[in-house]
Amino acid sequence: MSPSSQPTAPVPVPVDIITIEQSLTHIAYLTNRVRQHERLMALAGVPLDRAAVALLRAVADSDALRPSELAGRLGVEASHITRQVQQLQKAGYVTRVPDPDDRRAQHIRLTPTGQDAVDRVRQASRRGMQLALGDWTPEELHQLATLFRRMVDDFLSGAGEDFLNGTGGHAGAADPR
Repeated sequence: MSPSSQPTAPVPVPVDIITIEQSLTHIAYLTNRVRQHERLMALAGVPLDRAAVALLRAVADSDALRPSELAGRLGVEASHITRQVQQLQKAGYVTRVPDPDDRRAQHIRLTPTGQDAVDRVRQASRRGMQLALGDWTPEELHQLATLFRRMVDDFLSGAGEDFLNGTGGHAGAADPR
């Protein structure tokens, strides 16, 4: 066995990192269950599957995107986006508009119906979150929001790729300052 193919000893992981990972996994499981999604869609009055809602939210957060950009943001194949956009366009939730920088390309944009659907889904989702966190103080909510935003920013800056691949990163590394 060559030195590079020998297994390496696992790097110790701080208990707080383990707790965060377990908690996020549990939250993701609870919020992504089919029954939970169906309940949320019923509250919002929107008859969409999870993939359609994710696509609409991504478009709403970005104004208009090329299908390839949308696929990248959602971490799916472009063919998946093409099929989903066709269905959403047929249902009146999105429209295709020419890319102002390249007339051969198109952007996906929400229609007023699509924006209304996203608004209703977000409102229903936020009501649920407000109920779940109803006993938290405003200070605790602010602290959680600040830390979540920082975590998302760190994931988007490249650390997320390390997380998804289970490689590298700087977790537990000493601050060089």
